[in-house]
Amino acid sequence: MRQPIHIALIRQRYTAFGGAERFVARAMGALREQGAELTVVTRRWDDQSGTPALVCNPFYLGSLWRDMGFARCVCARVQPQAFDLVQSHERIACCDIYRAGDGVHREWLRQRSRTLGALKRLAIAVNPYHRYTLAAERALFTSPRLKAVICNSRMVRDEIMQHFGLPQTKLHVIYSGVDTDQFHPGLRHAHRDGVRARYGIPPDAPLFLFVGSGFERKGVPALLSAMQAIPGEAHLLIVGRDKKLAAFQRKGQNIAAGRVHFTGPQPDPKPFYGAADAFVLPTLYDPFPNVALEAMAAGLPVVTSYKSGAAELIRDGENGFVCDALDHERLATSMRRLCARATARQMGEAARHTVEPLTLDAMGEKLLNLYEELLAASRRPCVPMHAA
Repeated sequence: MRQPIHIALIRQRYTAFGGAERFVARAMGALREQGAELTVVTRRWDDQSGTPALVCNPFYLGSLWRDMGFARCVCARVQPQAFDLVQSHERIACCDIYRAGDGVHREWLRQRSRTLGALKRLAIAVNPYHRYTLAAERALFTSPRLKAVICNSRMVRDEIMQHFGLPQTKLHVIYSGVDTDQFHPGLRHAHRDGVRARYGIPPDAPLFLFVGSGFERKGVPALLSAMQAIPGEAHLLIVGRDKKLAAFQRKGQNIAAGRVHFTGPQPDPKPFYGAADAFVLPTLYDPFPNVALEAMAAGLPVVTSYKSGAAELIRDGENGFVCDALDHERLATSMRRLCARATARQMGEAARHTVEPLTLDAMGEKLLNLYEELLAASRRPCVPMHAA
């Protein structure tokens, strides 16, 4: 029988709308099912599950001070505690395990620069927050304490090897799990008509769905441009938040009046998966979007980009399509193919089959196996070398 492992999970912000936060919630449930004892280290904890928390919430002004202050507080609070392992979901060097759910910041800036002019690229290069994050990232990956990195995609694993030279033996690819009982094709029967009626979308119109916050990074500009080349009966539903929401709404109205619908952030995306025919996420950079897993589990084909970890699950033309984030023509071509309902349904069934093995239990089991391997290695006595 497994001995309980006491794990600290570090995540600075916890909201109902974030994909990384949903992963933490799912991971906690899966780990508890496997018998692990968990403590969350965060700025604020309103969870009602009974999970204990260490709250680190020092005063700050601005994102730079926020991240620096949280990192200092965490390292001071975690050290005296009797944790078997400390797992961080933030770029903080005082951890045994880092889950690279946010990917590689250096790679994100490289991808973002593809859409920026020279002055904006220079502004990013001298921005204190980005400079701090890059330094924190390097300190983390070169920390002698770091035992393992959990990568949520092979893409992230390869980027860490490329930029920081970590050996592959330290990098463990463990895909996120999805609750295939909560996200399933039956959502179509429960929610399709109601959601469409609420937003004035005809029952038989092809409906594409986007779910995500931070529209620039997640590819909404490319998606809106692609809508210009999509047949006039097709609609697009955009679920999520963005600081420039009003500007995106105006652009959507100009491009495809009456066919682009913004819902704002939603605590439960399931009804929207049920209403849609296909899911589209032409992201500039996303280590592994949980929304893509949810959409596939709900029986939707997925169109995403090469710089999305979810592309590793896509078999082009079988359960979705993959294109460059800035290739608007290829994006539009893929979406047009999915306007045929029979094609979308067939590819959606294949998408569901693809993710069925990626259960929360499977994820929890892989995480526990990794923890036990690390603890066993730390207990293994060193064998002295004898002089010749």
